[in-house]
Amino acid sequence: MKHISLFALPVAALFPSIASAQPVSEGWRDDQTVTVTAARTARDTDETPQSVSVLEAIETRQSATVLDLLRTLPGLTTTTSGGPGAIGTVNIRGAESDHTLVLIDGVKINDPASTGGGYNFGTLLTGNIERIEVVRGPRSVLYGSQAIGGVVNLITRAPQPGDGVVINARAEAGGRETYNAVGNVAASVGPVAVSLGGGWYRTDGFSAFSEDRGGIERDGYEQWHANGRVAVALGENAGIDLRGSIADGRTDIDGFTPSFTFGDTLQYGDQRDITGYAGVNFAFGPLKNRLGYAVTRVERTDYDPEGFLPITYDSVGTNERLEYQGVATFDWAEAVFGAEREWSRFDSESFGTVGSGRATLDSFYGELTAKPVAGLTMSGGVRHDEHNRFGGATTVSAGGVFTPNDGATRIRASYGEGFKVPSLYQLYSNVGNDALQPETSESWEVGIDQRFMDGAVEVGAVYFRRDTENQIDYVSCFTASPPPICDGAPDRFGYYDNLRLTRAEGVEFTLELKPVDRLSVVGQYSFVDAKDRETGNELARRPRHSVSALVDYAWPFGLSTGATITHIGDRFDNAANTTRVDGYALVDLRASFPVTERIEVYGRVENLFDERYEVVATYGTPGRAAFGGVRIKL
Repeated sequence: MKHISLFALPVAALFPSIASAQPVSEGWRDDQTVTVTAARTARDTDETPQSVSVLEAIETRQSATVLDLLRTLPGLTTTTSGGPGAIGTVNIRGAESDHTLVLIDGVKINDPASTGGGYNFGTLLTGNIERIEVVRGPRSVLYGSQAIGGVVNLITRAPQPGDGVVINARAEAGGRETYNAVGNVAASVGPVAVSLGGGWYRTDGFSAFSEDRGGIERDGYEQWHANGRVAVALGENAGIDLRGSIADGRTDIDGFTPSFTFGDTLQYGDQRDITGYAGVNFAFGPLKNRLGYAVTRVERTDYDPEGFLPITYDSVGTNERLEYQGVATFDWAEAVFGAEREWSRFDSESFGTVGSGRATLDSFYGELTAKPVAGLTMSGGVRHDEHNRFGGATTVSAGGVFTPNDGATRIRASYGEGFKVPSLYQLYSNVGNDALQPETSESWEVGIDQRFMDGAVEVGAVYFRRDTENQIDYVSCFTASPPPICDGAPDRFGYYDNLRLTRAEGVEFTLELKPVDRLSVVGQYSFVDAKDRETGNELARRPRHSVSALVDYAWPFGLSTGATITHIGDRFDNAANTTRVDGYALVDLRASFPVTERIEVYGRVENLFDERYEVVATYGTPGRAAFGGVRIKL
């Protein structure tokens, strides 16, 4: 398999210098051969100052949802308010969930109409996703707003020029009346390479209102999804790149009953996510160029058949980007630079209250990576963004990696500034405040990785710290002395303001063992201390301790077996730190066996010991369930 630049993935044949890469292993080690996310171009992770996790073991893990994969990565906290389809979030190193920038095939998919402009991971299925990369720490210099915590990059199956026709399909069924079918066809004819995929998922689920608190009604989810990628070579040094995806799902929701208590209801929500990208890639000597247009549209509607209003929430959020990126490669250095213009808009209606807003953001960025001496890689970058409402913001970054012994030891350090523009909802909704300023952060980390026994053992450790200022929070108008913003607006119950100062610091330890070829053990421990610097309280839903281990063994007769063990520590459910949620431990088992060269059967048991726990107070979580399926490769 070949791995190339994020913005030229489908056209590997066009630019051989960035298309060649060695295979990436099935773990999530921070030292994988190539990342396409940390630098917006293919980069050996031994030369990347930032902490990067690369996960290609999606098929091995058998997970139906992306959240299930992300919960085992260092420094990441996942939360869900129910089962698949319900609200799901990712916090990276204690940052806010809307400080996570999410990409799919290079297209930003954060919801412009959501409260903070974040992304709902609860509707994200693994489907045809082939590879996931996570950058932990700010990457605002290259990606702009929302990358304060980090970047999650989801890469679907790419066209493979020269492979003819390749078909991948799988189907499974299991507990809670769950069914999942996914297929992908990749083909190439002359200069055209195409990859098309799609799938269907449904489950009866479990009660979003915790069964331990009285929930009895199952809340199901159903989704259809499709994606496609087309690459057209226009000679040796140019090509056209087209990508698109759509996901359409319906989620059963528990909410507030007529007695204004949280419980079982007949509410449900529909969500449709649409992304598209069209671009051209062309090269002149050492300079590779990409010019593209990307669009994301998220449509959400919530229904309450028993309420006085049949539609309780309706929104449409759209983000469009016109972007240029250049990569200039020389013997001793590489420069990545570009310019972007982004248009965002949202329209919403909730219980008769209408909100709408528009914003534009112009950006210019550049980062230079150099190798002045053997074993040393240094980088530095700067970005300037100009927002139509609050004006300009400039961010910088710098970092370096030193290896004195050809990669056996890797010492790295990096500094990065981050920023996030106020969301359209925070600016222009009925609780908005058009005087908001962007949230900003300063972050740094130092780490060391050491390989022993020709790579059979690797240990890593990193210390990080991030200070965030101007963090936006909601303020109620029902106070003894309400501010002027509350005057003359009878429908204004509150507003958003730049109030909070937060700090997150901690350590991440990683371990990978491969004592024999057939056995692999990967483990991590993360300690994250995330606090409000003014009150001293811990930030809500940020556990201080998390541990995970993945153990896989390939038997000589073809059977593959594995287990995932996860422990998440206690945490507070609210900012006042008055509601504590207990920690929990989960064990999942998996196995697969090739029936023929093209057919494989597999199965797994999730939550083997039927642990009863909550991630968010009062919301349910899945008990023990078994699943089985078949994979076909033609």
